[in-house]
Amino acid sequence: MKLQVAMDVLTTEAALTLAAQVAPHVDIIELGTPLIKAEGLRAVTAIKNAHPDKIVFADLKTMDAGELEADIAFAAGADLVTVLGTAGDSTIIGAVAAATKHGKGIVVDLIGVADKVTRAREVTALGAQFVEMHAGLDEQAEPGFSLATLLNQGETAKVPFSLAGGVNLSTIASVQRAGATVAVAGGAIYGAKDPAAAAAALRAAII
Repeated sequence: MKLQVAMDVLTTEAALTLAAQVAPHVDIIELGTPLIKAEGLRAVTAIKNAHPDKIVFADLKTMDAGELEADIAFAAGADLVTVLGTAGDSTIIGAVAAATKHGKGIVVDLIGVADKVTRAREVTALGAQFVEMHAGLDEQAEPGFSLATLLNQGETAKVPFSLAGGVNLSTIASVQRAGATVAVAGGAIYGAKDPAAAAAALRAAII
């Protein structure tokens, strides 16, 4: 299982600082949607230039113009780009076409999708490299939220998936047992007093 850091910081400088701290311990460096909205795709280029050996994940959450938006992100240095699972099939197909052209990949983010299992299977058939079983920050704060629900959906779909939403040192073993391809840790790393140590501990917990 790969480890992905989700960098929900707001400046390229902060992203470069965080990436430098955690890069030795992670496989995938994700530039969160707020960072890309604040700084643009130049932030993607900066991270890829600084860490050419890492998979750089641009969390665009594309909803339309899939081929165009993915093409721009890949040209900027992204290796993986997200399209929302609630987008139409034609948007996902277009994004996959751009990924194929660049030799890169599309991840379909299932945040907000009611039937994640069915949609996961559908978008995988359309060419998504993997899907992201994702509970956003707002959903995680809602009463009754359970990481177990996401884990069960990932297991049931039986397609390659990442898990984002509550991954930390106490939950990462359950993420691996569920068969996730990637564990995505955000606040557990960037919110830690020592992000490098936090990333190292998560890496060590992966068997």
